[in-house]
Amino acid sequence: MVFRKLPGVSASGMGLRLSQKFVFLLFLSGLVTLCFGALFFLPDSVRLKRIFLSKTETQPVTVGSGSENDAREHLKRPKDQEHPRGMTSAKGETSTKLKSLSRKPPVSHEATEERLAGGKAQEDLTLSRSKPESASAKSTSADHGAHSDTFSYSKFKECLQKPPLGRDNGKPSDPQTNERREKVKEMMKFAWDNYKRYAWGKNELRPLTRNGHIGNMFGGLRGASIIDSLDTLYIMGMMDEYNDAKEWVQTNLDLNSNGEASLFEVNIRYVGGLLAAYYLTGEELFKSKVLELGEKLLPAFNTPTGIPRGVINLGSSGNSWSWGWASAGSSILAEFGTLHLEFVHLSELSRNPIYTEKVMNIRKLLKKIEKPHGLYPNFLSPVSGNWVQHHVSIGGLGDSFYEYLIKSYLMSDKTDDDAKKMYYNALEAIEANLVQKSPGGLTYMAEWRGGILDHKMGHLACFSGGMIGIGADDGAPEKRQHYLDLAAEITHTCHESYDRSATKLGPEAFRFDGGGEATATRLSDRYYILRPEVIESYMYMWRLTHDPKYREWGWEAVEALEQHCRVESGFSGIRDVYTTTASHDNMQQSFFLSETLKYLYLLFSDDDLLPLEDWVFNTEAHPLPIIRNSCLQDEATQDKTVAE
Repeated sequence: MVFRKLPGVSASGMGLRLSQKFVFLLFLSGLVTLCFGALFFLPDSVRLKRIFLSKTETQPVTVGSGSENDAREHLKRPKDQEHPRGMTSAKGETSTKLKSLSRKPPVSHEATEERLAGGKAQEDLTLSRSKPESASAKSTSADHGAHSDTFSYSKFKECLQKPPLGRDNGKPSDPQTNERREKVKEMMKFAWDNYKRYAWGKNELRPLTRNGHIGNMFGGLRGASIIDSLDTLYIMGMMDEYNDAKEWVQTNLDLNSNGEASLFEVNIRYVGGLLAAYYLTGEELFKSKVLELGEKLLPAFNTPTGIPRGVINLGSSGNSWSWGWASAGSSILAEFGTLHLEFVHLSELSRNPIYTEKVMNIRKLLKKIEKPHGLYPNFLSPVSGNWVQHHVSIGGLGDSFYEYLIKSYLMSDKTDDDAKKMYYNALEAIEANLVQKSPGGLTYMAEWRGGILDHKMGHLACFSGGMIGIGADDGAPEKRQHYLDLAAEITHTCHESYDRSATKLGPEAFRFDGGGEATATRLSDRYYILRPEVIESYMYMWRLTHDPKYREWGWEAVEALEQHCRVESGFSGIRDVYTTTASHDNMQQSFFLSETLKYLYLLFSDDDLLPLEDWVFNTEAHPLPIIRNSCLQDEATQDKTVAE
């Protein structure tokens, strides 16, 4: 016993003189004070501190989880999709394209980094912070400045500079252009009607066999073509079809799946599609669904570095892992770099900063890590935070990371200076190391493998013409025309890849060695799966320059799609663009409805349909609004003044 070790205490009576009692009590009170005071110096994760201190105190949160995705050569190409003969099948289901954006969050970068520096958050804390209506979420509403506790759709609409659908739904005054636009709308209706007839509720239509395709890329989620089509149907004025899609979301979209999903694909298609549908229509249904889904993606970030893994179980376990084919369990640049736009909007709608904190942590690591020749390799370990391989590509595996940098800057109303600096630094490194000129005068993006150039350009890399174009005006004044010229040269090269094929559709990849230029030299690169990237660049370059050749090139693509990809019950990819003897792959990709047809429709519409002054498109072509915090804060201040 402690008392027996104190001087003046008898072994039998435990009696104490008054002075001894006073000294003992003084000693005891000091000991208690010291113990409780020490709690304040313990790390935040220590259980005792969480027990004794107020539960409303904000705990530091870290992002985590890593993953890898199939080579971007297979982006948007499901693993169990039929492959053209002679092709090697993808080792895992992956996405379609990859690009990247970032936006300054309502919280300052400095404040965010301080929170993230506090150490790794416990998983239970992360999940509790993720609930949009949780007490912890409400307690952080002050981080949003003058923002109210809930997102106001009416205030958002007032902050748009122009109506989303323009003066007359973007109808062009030129009769020929309008006729071409109506043709694109007819193609959308044909594709949609056949999907509804033969594959309703499935992820995609198999038009030759007239049945649905589910695949395992979405972890048990269904209706990918429905979610991907919501905004396309709406902007085309196909309201009966839009209402059918909305009703399916209301009654049949079940987010309680328990399968293995691609974080990247679920984010760009489902999260992006629901966000766009909400911002265009104001339907609360889409908002509630997207916030429920967003919460299910958070466990993927539970890694030592906060870099998310590529595959996540959307069920209660929330387990995540890297793609089996990715070297050393790495995560893919284009996948973890293509979350910023959607996650910033999840924070906007939920008033919970955790989503922004997750993607800002990714950016923080990428800013800090050493980059070979200023380039970003495609594989990064979510455990160590180091590059795994020095393979750099603006096509598959890398593409949308760069896209999301410049678009993050634009979406932030040009306030996200970190994204701007990262984008232009990356573009400078790309020009110095990857941009090449062929003997025939074609400008292209080569791939970089540890310092050795591979003179191949993928169809996926053809998005870069539009990306460089929309970023031209915010570059250094002396380089703005140079960037616009570079964008036009790359778009021209991608058009050549179409024009030099028998079908006038471009191959999956084309080369600039062995005597050929802008043509596929390998049988496994000759397929076309209804991809949008070339048409995407046509649309952006039309809006930036109004050069009529871009509309002519777009019409060439429409005619080729009609002749070679339209079958009796929908549209199908083809296995060889160099032969007019059709060999179809029996797949109407959901991104054909979301991207290819949408970009064609916008190409033949007036510029006030989804004007670039108000909207950016995610890498699945879902329009997300520019966030004008200054306008929203002014509105909130006015409301407060009126209330007082």
